[in-house]
Amino acid sequence: MENLPSPKGCPVKLENKTVFITGGLSGIGKACAIAAAKEGANIAIADIKSPMVEEAMEEIKAENAKAIFIECDVAVFAQVQMAVEKVVATFTTLDVALNNAGIGGEPNKVGDMTEEAWLKVIGVNLNGVFNGMKHELTQMAKQKNGVIINMASILSKVGFATSAHYVAAKHAVIGLTQTAALEYATEGIRINAICPGFIDTPLLAKGGITDHEEVKQQIINLHPMKRLGKSEEIANGFIFLACDDSSFVTGTALEIDGGYLAQ
Repeated sequence: MENLPSPKGCPVKLENKTVFITGGLSGIGKACAIAAAKEGANIAIADIKSPMVEEAMEEIKAENAKAIFIECDVAVFAQVQMAVEKVVATFTTLDVALNNAGIGGEPNKVGDMTEEAWLKVIGVNLNGVFNGMKHELTQMAKQKNGVIINMASILSKVGFATSAHYVAAKHAVIGLTQTAALEYATEGIRINAICPGFIDTPLLAKGGITDHEEVKQQIINLHPMKRLGKSEEIANGFIFLACDDSSFVTGTALEIDGGYLAQ
C-alpha cells in the first residue's frame, strides 16, 4: 500500500503495518511505540502487569487508536507464543517486532554473583529475545516478509564491571541477531539490532544511576558527547530499521551511543 500523507503533510513510513513491542510500557519501548504509531502503525504492546498500563496505552493511542496491550512475561516461552498469536488474531499480520524487554539485575562481581541473579537476567534479556524471535519468525516465514529488531546495548560489544549477566546476555543478542539474519536473508525477513548507550530511562533510575548525581556524572563522562541519550533518539533509529528506508540492511547492530564505542 502506498504511504499516505500524515496530518503535517509528510509521508508516514509504517502505514497499516502491525508493530509488536515487548517491554513497551516505559522508556525506550514506549518511545518506539509512540514513534511507530505516529508513522501509522497498529501497535501491540507485550509487558508484565504494571500500574503504568493505562497511562502508557493512552499516550500510544493518542497517536493511533489501533493499539492493544497483552500481559506477557517474555521469559516464559508459552506466554510469548500466545502473545504473538493474539497479535495476528487481532491485526492479521505481524510486520515489525521489537524485542525490547530487559532488566538490569543486581550489580556484583562474577565470583560473588548469585545463581538466582544470573538466571533472572539471562531469562529476560536473552531467553526473552529468543522466545520472541522463535514465534515472530514462525509467523513472518508464513508471510514471507517481516522485520525484527532486537534491543542490544553498547555492552553487547564491551565489558562492564559488576554486570556480567547483563553483558553476557547482550553479547548473545548480537549473535542471535546475526545468525538469524543470515538464515532468513532470502525469505523477505530483515533482522537487526540497536546498541544504545546509557539512556535516561526508568531502567537507569532503577539501577540507582540517575538517583545519585556523582554516579550519574561519571556515566555521562563515559560518553564523548557528555550527556545521556534520550529514548526518542533510540526510537528514531528504530523507525529507520523498521521501515523501507533500511531495505538493504540486515544483520547489523546500529550504535546510538554518543560516541561511547568509538573510544
